Amino acid sequence: MTLAALGSARLWHVAVPGWTMLGLALIAAALGLMLWATLTMLAARTNPLPHTQPSALVTTGPFRFSRNPIYLGDVLIVCGASLWAGAPLGLLCAAVLVVILRARFILPEEGRLRAAFGAAVDPWMQAVPRWV
Repeated sequence: MTLAALGSARLWHVAVPGWTMLGLALIAAALGLMLWATLTMLAARTNPLPHTQPSALVTTGPFRFSRNPIYLGDVLIVCGASLWAGAPLGLLCAAVLVVILRARFILPEEGRLRAAFGAAVDPWMQAVPRWV
């Protein structure tokens, strides 16, 4: 999706000094966030793959700041790739990705967390934002 979007978005290419470095920095930060979240989930002995039943409620590491740091990383990678390519229209793909991730992954995962852990998830869900 990202590559297709960047290809078409390059029709409106904007060369802005610093965007390339900002884009690469955003991609690197996103990959670091995703790795941190995955390692935190593995340390809690729960599966980081989507659409699986959780075995632990993870509220430490990056999950203190975002309920969905891996999906946040996905969106940041799309934003970073768009900036790196000088294709600001690619940022629209990030907005579309947010909608898709929410509907297809986040809402079902929140349902599985509630089913597995009941009211124990409520304080965390109220205190920690879905994204940032």
